[in-house]
Amino acid sequence: RFATHNGFDFEEIKKAMKENETRKRKRGASTISQQTAKNVFLWPQSSWVRKGFEVYFTWLIELCWSKERIMEVYLNSIEMGQGIYGAEAAAKYKFHTTAAKLTAGQCALIAATLPNPIRFDSAHPSAYILRRQSQILRLMKLVPKFPPVEKKEVKKQKTEKKKKK
Repeated sequence: RFATHNGFDFEEIKKAMKENETRKRKRGASTISQQTAKNVFLWPQSSWVRKGFEVYFTWLIELCWSKERIMEVYLNSIEMGQGIYGAEAAAKYKFHTTAAKLTAGQCALIAATLPNPIRFDSAHPSAYILRRQSQILRLMKLVPKFPPVEKKEVKKQKTEKKKKK
């Protein structure tokens, strides 16, 4: 729901609160926007004070930045391994290529490790990470392309296809 929410996914927050009533290990519901605010502007240790600042900075970046910019900053600031920050560094270190040349499978492997990129290695995936990669690849086919194509652009593409026939 990243492309449509305002920085906070209240549906996911409600789910996490409900699940956390019975879970030993609590799960969060931070969005990409919230994680970007934390990674760029705040400190890593969790606290209620940091969470308050995170809400403020999330609101600001959602107000000032496009979704494309938020995603770009997120992908260039997220930790993807011990001392590896950003998609370009992960592509180079893990797959000896550039971020632009990563395959869908490699992207899915990197995404599969993101809950804990220190513990899980996309270059040497465990059976668990390979299962997650398969799930992510399936989901990638269901989720609309990002950034979303404008309606005018879709009409233009359909018109061009008709002209070619």
